[in-house]
Amino acid sequence: MRDPWSCSVREDQACVCQFCTETDHKTHKTVPIEEEYGERKAQMGKSKDTFQKMIQERLKKVKEIEQAVELSKRDAEREIVDSLQVFAALVCCIERNQAELIEVVEEKQKAAERQAERLIEELEQEITELKSRSTELEQLSNIKDHLHLLQSSTSLYTTLPPTKNWSGVHSDLCVGTVRRAVSQLEETLNKEMEMFPQIKLKRMQQCAVDVMLDPDTACPYLILSEDRKEVRYGAIKQELPDNPERFDCHPRVLGMEGFSSGKFYYEVQMKEKNWWASGVARESINRKGMNVLSPEFGAWTIELRNRNEYGARTELVVPLTMREKPQKVGVFVDYKKGQVSFYDVEARSHIYSFTDCTFTERLCPLLSSPDPSGDNSAPLIFSPVMSEFSQ
Repeated sequence: MRDPWSCSVREDQACVCQFCTETDHKTHKTVPIEEEYGERKAQMGKSKDTFQKMIQERLKKVKEIEQAVELSKRDAEREIVDSLQVFAALVCCIERNQAELIEVVEEKQKAAERQAERLIEELEQEITELKSRSTELEQLSNIKDHLHLLQSSTSLYTTLPPTKNWSGVHSDLCVGTVRRAVSQLEETLNKEMEMFPQIKLKRMQQCAVDVMLDPDTACPYLILSEDRKEVRYGAIKQELPDNPERFDCHPRVLGMEGFSSGKFYYEVQMKEKNWWASGVARESINRKGMNVLSPEFGAWTIELRNRNEYGARTELVVPLTMREKPQKVGVFVDYKKGQVSFYDVEARSHIYSFTDCTFTERLCPLLSSPDPSGDNSAPLIFSPVMSEFSQ
């Protein structure tokens, strides 16, 4: 560093300060070189700390990316294993059906050959008899004695020998065999393809979250368990603070945790329930007054009404057909993809999905347990998620 007290010589030979260009630097405040050095060192130290912090942040991000890649790799390996299992089952199914088809066709062919042999034998017998008649007639035709000819049996030429009607006999004895086999194969393949929802459910269960209910949002008619995992409808309205977060009319309650990114999954048990609704709602959903659980009002749910009327709320209610009454429903949300899916956990089958949704705020699990019929007192329960990957 140059001496700040040194002067540079101009054309007029005036002494000029190197820092301030004043002709007389004694007339203003100056900083000793030691103090400036200390300030520079302090600034360099701060910059070094900032750089170290930035480095650590980026190293952390690198580690997160590496972990994400590793998770993705494990997921891909599981997907491959599951896919191989499913397609191996499909190949075995096809090979088994092919072998059965060949066996059926071969058996049909053998039966056709046996029938053909019987038919040929019968035809040859008839041909022999017809030839015999023809020979006898030929001999009679050569008789010159008119009396002898008239005395001979007239049945030889007036009555035809009994023969079968062969007009309905044809060679296509295996008609419909292949068609029936293909139809059976299609039915079998459809059953095997039902494995895919099971694989999807297994993938979703890996995104399981621990969910508890938020008592500050619960309608006064709802009773929560001590562990906040269960909710049931109570006949008597409880005296609870009418805070802004609480549903005041509908028997609804939200989960404690909200999610604004990624994927999450939870399961709800609804045994012995005749009315219920389950799904997710945006954090700002209206808690006061009457409204419906539909995407328009910030909720994506499916519901059961009147014991056996299942539906999904969109602009209108979409009726849902269930093979069996679900005892446990899995709810899966892919926030980025804009999808909310529902699965029958025990049947391992897909129920319904809301797709192409636009989420702009936190989503919270939502449960509704009305009791309009007076026989819906069983609880809705957040149950622990049990899958092959959690064992």
